[in-house]
Amino acid sequence: MITNTQIPLQSQYSSSDRWLLGFVAIFFILVFTPTLSWLWGRWTMSVWQNGHGILVTLLVIYLVREELIKRKNLPQHTSAWGFAILIPALIIHMLDTGLNSQLLSAFALFMSLPGLALLFLGMERSKAILFPLIILMMTLPIPLVFTESLHMGLRIIATKSVAWLLKILGVPVYSTGTILQVENGTLQVADACSGFSTLYAAVTIAILTAYFCNSAKRRILLLIIAAPLAIAVNIARVLILTLLVNWIGLDVLATAAHEISGLMTFMIALPVIFILGQNPKEPENMANESHQ
Repeated sequence: MITNTQIPLQSQYSSSDRWLLGFVAIFFILVFTPTLSWLWGRWTMSVWQNGHGILVTLLVIYLVREELIKRKNLPQHTSAWGFAILIPALIIHMLDTGLNSQLLSAFALFMSLPGLALLFLGMERSKAILFPLIILMMTLPIPLVFTESLHMGLRIIATKSVAWLLKILGVPVYSTGTILQVENGTLQVADACSGFSTLYAAVTIAILTAYFCNSAKRRILLLIIAAPLAIAVNIARVLILTLLVNWIGLDVLATAAHEISGLMTFMIALPVIFILGQNPKEPENMANESHQ
């Protein structure tokens, strides 16, 4: 039976304890290095495929650091309960060596982080950083088989919305399914242009931002607006690309404009979420600023 042993890192660590934690750290790095390499490849593959993974990871690292700084004066302890999380995570990783999906191994990697936190930081610090560590799960690539219907729904929404906007702008257009036909070419809103990647990123950032926001109203606003904002930004992107095709031709899709438009969806949606999630200033602080 595992007990929640609390051993101060600074004063009660024996030589054997240090060796054990050192071994755990080295073992963890060696076991999951191929998984980290696979994740990096997925995150950097394309702006339309899990491009938010790097951003969310950096944000989680920053938030974890800030939470640990706030608690730097707490007595440092370690908890043997970490092994209760690490062992199942390692079992899942071992199962994936046979399946070779890498995705299951990546899940095991993020699952093991709270266990490592318990071992190296103790219970109190682990509680403070648990939510950001869990959010890392939302950087995992989701297989298309699980999101195919959502992709199709987003593609149809984008196609119909752009066709409606083009008619308002006086641009002749014919649309059917996920196809838009304008004067100088025919476009198909493919999975990469469905906006799912932006939606995935926006919802992830909104959840993480809402957790650290002190205002209940802002939290609700963030969670409500994330998905519509991501969809609206992608519709604007498809509209701009369609107008460029109408004015210049299909060759414009082979230029940097295609990639840049994908980046712009993140550069617009995510800052809006961050701004909405900023904690409002306290009345006393505002009064002091006005006197200054």
